[in-house]
Amino acid sequence: MSYVFYPGCSLESTARDYRDSALAVSRALGIELRVLPNWICCGSTAAHQSDPRLALALPAKNLAAAGAPTAAGAPVAAAASTAVGVPTLVVCCAACYNRLKTANYRIAGDPAIRGQVAEVIGADYDGSTPVKHLLEVLSEKAVLSEIAARLVRPLRGLRVASYYGCLLVRPPEVMQPDDPENPMLMDKLLASCGAEPLDWPHKVECCGASYSITKVDSVRRLSREILAQARDAGADCLATACPLCQSNLDLRQREIEAQFGERFRLPIFYFTQLLGLALGLSPAEVSLRSMIEDPRPCLERRGVLPCAAGCGGASR
Repeated sequence: MSYVFYPGCSLESTARDYRDSALAVSRALGIELRVLPNWICCGSTAAHQSDPRLALALPAKNLAAAGAPTAAGAPVAAAASTAVGVPTLVVCCAACYNRLKTANYRIAGDPAIRGQVAEVIGADYDGSTPVKHLLEVLSEKAVLSEIAARLVRPLRGLRVASYYGCLLVRPPEVMQPDDPENPMLMDKLLASCGAEPLDWPHKVECCGASYSITKVDSVRRLSREILAQARDAGADCLATACPLCQSNLDLRQREIEAQFGERFRLPIFYFTQLLGLALGLSPAEVSLRSMIEDPRPCLERRGVLPCAAGCGGASR
C-alpha cells in the first residue's frame, strides 16, 4: 500500500514527533508514505486570512504536483488511487488537511476560481487529487485487521480522551467527517489497540489554534476547558491529530495550571505515538522524549510500559 505523503511545515519543525511516529507506524504496518518532491507550504492560517487566491493556489500547487508525471514519466505514486492514475495524497497535520481539502472543494466547484488558481500556479488543476488524513488510512478495515494481528503491547486500561479539534471536522461539507459533532475514527482506532476511549463533550472544541502567539489568554482559557473536561471524564491522557492542538495543550499546560490554580498532569499524545507503542515500537521510535508533560506515570500505571522505560518528558 503506497501513498504520496505531504509532510507540511509543522512536521518538519515543531511537530517532528508527529512525523517520526507516523512514519514509524506506517513502516510497521507495511504502508509506504512517499514524500511529495519539492512540496511547498500550504499557506495554513496566514494565507487564508490575508489573500484568498493565494490560500487556494498554495495547496493547489502541491495537489497538482502529487499527480504530475516524474522525470521517468510515471506518477509520484501509482497505488492507493481512487481513480486510475490519480494517487491519493496523505497528510498528518490537521491544518494542512483542511487547506488541501478546501482547495479541492473550491476549485472543483467553481470554474472562475479554477481559472484564477491556474494563473497563479501556471497550470490547470481541476481539484481531483484525493486527499486523506493518515487517521483515515489507518482506520480502513484492512489496516485495522493488520493492527490487530501485530499488537505487541495492548493499551489495556488506558483511558484516552480522543481530541479531534476543529480543523478535522469543520466545515463539514468540505471535510466530510464521519460525524462533525461526535467523530469516532480515532476512538475506534485506539479501541482496536486495547485503549478505553472516553465519551466526553469537548472532542471537537477549539483550543485556540494559531492564536497561541497573538492571543495567549484566549488560548489558555479555551485549552483549560478542554483539559478540565478530559480530566473530569477520568482521562489518563489525551490523543490528538493536530500539531497546534498538541502544542497548546502540552506546551502551555503548566501556564494554564498556574493561571487557573489547577493541576491536570495530562500527557498529550499524538495518536500515532499511542498506536506505535501498541505495535511494540520503543518510546524513542515514537519520539516520546520531547513531550513536556511526562507520559511515564500514566503509561506505567496502566502497564503499557514497564517502570523506568525511557519515555523522557519533563518532570514535575
